[in-house]
Amino acid sequence: MATGFLYDDQFLKHDAGRGHPESPQRLARTLAHLKEQAWFGTLSQVRPAPAEEKWILTTHAAPYLKRSKEACEEGAPWLDTPDVGISSESYATALLAAGGGLMLADRMMAGEIQNGFALLRPPGHHAELSHAMGFCLFNNVAILARYLQQKHGLDKILILDWDVHHGNGTQHTFEEDPSVLYASLHQYPFYPGTGSAWETGEGRGRGATLNCPMPAGASDREYETAFCEQILPKIEGFKPEAVLVSAGFDAHESDPLASINLSTEFFGWMTERMMEAADKHADGRLLSLLEGGYNLDYLPRCVALHVETLMKKDKPPLARPASFR
Repeated sequence: MATGFLYDDQFLKHDAGRGHPESPQRLARTLAHLKEQAWFGTLSQVRPAPAEEKWILTTHAAPYLKRSKEACEEGAPWLDTPDVGISSESYATALLAAGGGLMLADRMMAGEIQNGFALLRPPGHHAELSHAMGFCLFNNVAILARYLQQKHGLDKILILDWDVHHGNGTQHTFEEDPSVLYASLHQYPFYPGTGSAWETGEGRGRGATLNCPMPAGASDREYETAFCEQILPKIEGFKPEAVLVSAGFDAHESDPLASINLSTEFFGWMTERMMEAADKHADGRLLSLLEGGYNLDYLPRCVALHVETLMKKDKPPLARPASFR
């Protein structure tokens, strides 16, 4: 079964401001690199549609939607915090980004694709119930999780977040909900300040949040240890019905916004582990949405390896990265 690939030129129209690291070039450069790959034409191309408001409201408050739309229409330079730069096209683009994952979900649940990746912006995992932050307007992966539960009847959803920044918005969305396991590897202490190991969920959701904070300078070996000793055992006990990945590539050793030193190859290794979990527990259902990644030379390479790995359902596993040896 095919791997889905979702993209639309509308994603280039969100303008966060001159010199902002979350620029349209992130997608333009990545797409150009993907098109150079011999396997690109075998991907199942999926076009997004804007998310209906009712699905955005599963994760965000109605006054926030209204305020976001008005800020973009009125030409405000930013929303809630100066790092969330906006333009007249930003609201429409954010609706399309949120809807992108939903389109992949529909195709996956219809049996038309096995798994899929969305090359989209703006990213989402920092967006909270009622405010924007960290380059994010709407929490794309959280909206997708609720959509899979409410539209497609799945119950237990895993969200693995390997972006170098902790997904505060995603954690807060589900921290009282035992039906969604949120697991995150991220630099700590670092922006946004959340994601300590003792944050394990609240109330009925206690135990359904797993944070694996990493010190500056951590590399493949430390991440492998966290996977093998914490994340994979947690997934084994949870038994998700779908696997979602908040796929940020800013933990790469070349990224200018952080200090984690993952190799390009390690993103393929993490992808394989999530595919194995999806195969074992979720009939192979895995969807991945782009979050961060700001080195314009290495983001395309990491994304290409991630997507190519998703396509390799019945091929031998990737070689172990040299940094593991």
